[in-house]
Amino acid sequence: MTGHDHAQTGHDHAHGHDAGHDHGSGGHSHGVGPDADRRWLAMALGLIGAFMAVEVVIGVMAHSLALISDAAHMLTDAVSIVLALIAMRLAARPARGGFTFGLKRAEILSAQANGLTLLLLAVWLAYEAVRRLLDPPPVEGGLVLVTALAGIVVNVAAAWFISRANRSSLAVEGAYQHILNDLFAFIGTAVAGLIVLTTGFVQADAIATLVVVLLMVKAGYGLVRESGRIFLEAAPAHVDPDAVGDRLVGHPPVTEVHDLHIWTITSGQAALSAHVLVESAGDCHAVRRDLERMLAAQYGITHTTLQVDHVQDALLSVGRAGEDPADPHCAESHGPVHRQGPHDH
Repeated sequence: MTGHDHAQTGHDHAHGHDAGHDHGSGGHSHGVGPDADRRWLAMALGLIGAFMAVEVVIGVMAHSLALISDAAHMLTDAVSIVLALIAMRLAARPARGGFTFGLKRAEILSAQANGLTLLLLAVWLAYEAVRRLLDPPPVEGGLVLVTALAGIVVNVAAAWFISRANRSSLAVEGAYQHILNDLFAFIGTAVAGLIVLTTGFVQADAIATLVVVLLMVKAGYGLVRESGRIFLEAAPAHVDPDAVGDRLVGHPPVTEVHDLHIWTITSGQAALSAHVLVESAGDCHAVRRDLERMLAAQYGITHTTLQVDHVQDALLSVGRAGEDPADPHCAESHGPVHRQGPHDH
């Protein structure tokens, strides 16, 4: 009876998609944008690339490390947009062959590469800033101020372009946050240029660079941390697996939930799998449908694989799935076992 229930449940889940597995326009987002999003990103990329080239030339002419550091930050912005565009195309490809989820994690790879690049650039710029604090070169404050003000305008426009795209993608959101950080950096550079122009305090340029470094470290660490959580199959930050397990086992006639796994496939696309045991008189199919609806409504998890079986009398007497040799399910279950009533996590 148990084996039949399991096979039938798996078949219904694969083909019925009762819990809202809608992959069309009315379904959940898979973290990739349509062609319109790519156009917005391409416009931002063109704007940033053109200004970055001009800024490098002016930074060298003005002997301003703050301008050069801003240009380096803009380079990471441009790289993040390029990677986001590539990731969008890869993620849109259908699943085939050994890539059963498709290439949806391409955007996570791009986000991690972008974060690591930011951190490495921050180390180099911090070294240069400290060196210039100790031995400051002459700085053309007027050029720094004018270029920084132009950079503020460019970054406001680029941020608006990217804000029009689908920011549920970690790669797109990372590019957006980088441009916002760059905007704040240009504001700091403009202040530094004004100070150099009015007071002659050339160390202000290096101090502004250190502010840019702090912003780059913050953005880079955030991207590496979030992408790392996804690569390590961690549950989404807003989901507590223990709370989810207790919520599942609190639904009658469920008696036990184990092998509960919650992870993120790509940005905004969480997945869940679990082995659920129900009372011998319970309806496995009805329980599965109810649990899938609950997971979608309360946690936003619509990609679920629930193995639902009737509990055996031997399991009730022993008290844990897998300890009875006659029980074919989960001989070595992973993670805590959730049961009705108080239990350890």
